[in-house]
Amino acid sequence: MDLLDSVPLDSGGLLRRGTLLAAGFGRDEIDRLVRAGRLVGIRPGVYRLPGEAEPTRAELHRIRARAAAPELAADAVYGGVTAAVLLGLPLWRVPLGRLHVFRDRPGGGRIRPGTHVHAVPLPDRDVVDVGGLRVTSAARTAVDLARTLTTEQALVTLDAALHRYVRRNPTLPPPPGAVDPAQLDDVLGRFAGRRGAPRARRAMDLVDERTESPGESRSRFHLHAAGLPAPMTQWEVPGLGYRTDFAWPGHGVVGEFDGRIKYGRTLRPGEDLEDVLWREKRREDRIRSTGLTVVRWIWSDIDDRGPDGMVPRLSRLLAVLPHPT
Repeated sequence: MDLLDSVPLDSGGLLRRGTLLAAGFGRDEIDRLVRAGRLVGIRPGVYRLPGEAEPTRAELHRIRARAAAPELAADAVYGGVTAAVLLGLPLWRVPLGRLHVFRDRPGGGRIRPGTHVHAVPLPDRDVVDVGGLRVTSAARTAVDLARTLTTEQALVTLDAALHRYVRRNPTLPPPPGAVDPAQLDDVLGRFAGRRGAPRARRAMDLVDERTESPGESRSRFHLHAAGLPAPMTQWEVPGLGYRTDFAWPGHGVVGEFDGRIKYGRTLRPGEDLEDVLWREKRREDRIRSTGLTVVRWIWSDIDDRGPDGMVPRLSRLLAVLPHPT
């Protein structure tokens, strides 16, 4: 039996130096366990057990937030990108090196290694409990990010929060991270005069709750920035029942963002990725048989301004006259 198995983990699944010492481990022994990789340091005096796979950036940020929680002031609340991670909302190219902590006071914000403390208004209605941690609500978090991130980055999080709300089971409380549009309007109204409010309003004007992934959010933003006609999202092909990510029915064009995660989500029991790709090929052949042009792109195509990039390819197709109705 591994001696570490007898040491209780805290509520966040972590081991703390005080607990190890109380269990009879010496300081030198703890240091040897760290050097041997049996314990992985999260912050001074806090460790996790090694897993089979290294945690993602978001998972590591979540672990660090739980590790630091007992050291926070009683009125402290996790906000900003840390709140988004704890609520399970996606982020795109947002630095996760620091934990973001909000305190309701007129001044005294500071940045120190690993933590950014923000002095901000923080009414009780903007605070929720997520797994025992005090966190800004999904609506407050989304607005804070929309005020401080680029529109493209904010759209990734906003779309996901709204999509989570519309896809919820209406008989149950909304899941963490779900946002009602009215809640967003309420928070933004209270922050109308603060820095970044116009930027947040612009991002909110571009949201689409039907968007199902960060790649689709980014695609929509780049299509908008390029001045292309706004697509219909999650459009059902007449007569087939298939939904496409994007569609310009009047031009006879549909678009599909190919993210690796998408194919993992569509695996059926007993299937492997090859089965999914074959099924997707048959689906696309049937869509093409209706006379529609199918355009597919991947992550790198979103930013590619060469002839094979997403925007140039769609620009050529959508420049032609619309199909007769």
